[in-house]
Amino acid sequence: MSTALANRFLDPAVLAGISRLDLVARTVVEGFLAGLHRSPDFGFSQEFAEYRAYTPGDDPRQIDWNVFARTERPYLKRYRGETNTALMVLLDASASMSFSSGAVAKFDYARYLASALVYLAHLQRDSTGLIVFHDEVANILQPSARHGQLMRLLHGIEGAEIGKRTDYKRPFFDLQTILKRRGITVLISDFFEDPAVIVRTIEPLRFRGNEVILFHVLDPAELAPDLSGPALLLDMETGDAIETSAEYSRVEYPQKIATHIETLRSKARSAGLDYVLLRTDQPLDAGLREYFTLRRERL
Repeated sequence: MSTALANRFLDPAVLAGISRLDLVARTVVEGFLAGLHRSPDFGFSQEFAEYRAYTPGDDPRQIDWNVFARTERPYLKRYRGETNTALMVLLDASASMSFSSGAVAKFDYARYLASALVYLAHLQRDSTGLIVFHDEVANILQPSARHGQLMRLLHGIEGAEIGKRTDYKRPFFDLQTILKRRGITVLISDFFEDPAVIVRTIEPLRFRGNEVILFHVLDPAELAPDLSGPALLLDMETGDAIETSAEYSRVEYPQKIATHIETLRSKARSAGLDYVLLRTDQPLDAGLREYFTLRRERL
């Protein structure tokens, strides 16, 4: 697969033309892995780290029959990437996530990323779960590596519906009650909340040894609005409206959003949380690379 074609498979505008989320997930991950194979810095390791003895419950398809023929004992090939990491994906479905100024809404972009992450985790044989939330927890799928879990996760992501406001306390309270062991937690949101509140709510997960990635999804128009005159801006979560001028959108607003982003990034990293800013008009590989890098560091 050429690099240009692999990049095209990561383009959110292209993905918007695919009707099924499972096909989106596979398309994104295959395009991402094709890029990794061509990168000197990211090798998608398929070399074997070791063999281990077969135990009841293991997948017999992983038995190395050549070794069995020589030893008459079943052994499994264990890959370097096979660490059974637990992944939890938290998907923000609040009203502000439905905003779009282009081909892809923030929520669709977030769903593409979430589906690709759970698909990649499935390939790595990771235990994976999902929480969809807004001002309430709309859906919880506890982490599992059982057969059928991938389709349950994709169904949960595809069926997620937009709610109202964002409340980060609710999903993280529920998350801490279901986490049985350390792993990686991914939070995908537009983070329209006080950065101090966000980090204070999330950082207890780090105290328990979990890795946390904040994927900050924003529309290009939220980063640099293009208003030629006075406009009425509507808060999609509260319904409140404010009148703004072209001068405000050109000078004051960009400064405010830049300060918000930098404050969230700084506070997150000070608390040991990983932070990635993602624009909805850019390919999804930045988010996948961050997850893949963090996962490799746990090997």
